[in-house]
Amino acid sequence: MKVLDIGEVAAQSGISPSALRYYEEAGLISSISRHGLRRQFPPEVMLQLKLISMGKMAGFSLAEISGMFGRNGMPDLPRDVLHQKADEIDRQIHELTALRDTLRHVADCRAPSHMECPAFRRLVDVAGRHGKRRGNAEKSKARGNLSRS
Repeated sequence: MKVLDIGEVAAQSGISPSALRYYEEAGLISSISRHGLRRQFPPEVMLQLKLISMGKMAGFSLAEISGMFGRNGMPDLPRDVLHQKADEIDRQIHELTALRDTLRHVADCRAPSHMECPAFRRLVDVAGRHGKRRGNAEKSKARGNLSRS
């Protein structure tokens, strides 16, 4: 079996050696041996690192990502959790699209003052309602986390 030196893994993945050591310490990846002080990894580590990067981009914590690998280090992806995250990303896309449209409207609005623009005022009202709901949801979530402590 061909092994990859930590330097090779870093060069091929674009992930720094210190991050690779941290991922190993966190149990996300495993080295199989050492050559002097340099960690040696199996080739499968490249797939694991791609999945870790994808998980981070999707907003999963490293602890959540760690739970998505079986004992053998291969992916064991919980489909229900992935569906929930995809739904969350869809909501974020929707909110960001509305925010982008609002910014474009504000930039292009011909009203003498933005406060005189009915469309702008409606958009501000909608944004305020979203912020209030999000704030309440975050407070509720924080209370739930405190009660589990």
